[in-house]
Amino acid sequence: MKNLMKLSTLCPIAALAGGLTLAGCADFSGMPVTPGEPADAVRATLGQPTGVYPAGPDTMLEYAKGPTGQVTYMARIGPDQRLRSYEQVLTSAKFAALRPGTDTMESVLATFGRPAETLRLAHPPYDVWAYRYKEQNVWDSMMYVHFDTAGVVRKVINGPDPEREERWK
Repeated sequence: MKNLMKLSTLCPIAALAGGLTLAGCADFSGMPVTPGEPADAVRATLGQPTGVYPAGPDTMLEYAKGPTGQVTYMARIGPDQRLRSYEQVLTSAKFAALRPGTDTMESVLATFGRPAETLRLAHPPYDVWAYRYKEQNVWDSMMYVHFDTAGVVRKVINGPDPEREERWK
């Protein structure tokens, strides 16, 4: 800090640039909210959620970074109207926890939020929700969640994201 103050005396432009660089780091990737905060404070900090979903006694607030983004944060609000957790949910580990035959459209929405794309297959008659994400935090990928006509997950398949993979363009 002493060096920064000395630098600001010698070169105010360099000090200003350093401050702007630090300010540019503030985004959804940090932890802007803390478990235990009231729901009103969470909304005041994060803004209007892009989706709201029931999850048992809790409510999930979705903060998606665009419909084609690879990042969606979910804020879990408990029945006491306090934040229980806040996490990036489009991850390999979260997708690995999906349970075909058990999970439903409602539980998938509450876990991952809205899909980037939806498809309808004729045979078998499946609705497919596609989520963009970084496989192992490296590869641009899509996770395809297949639902039967009752809205139950039947299979989960991942592959490269055709919009971001050169060989698919």
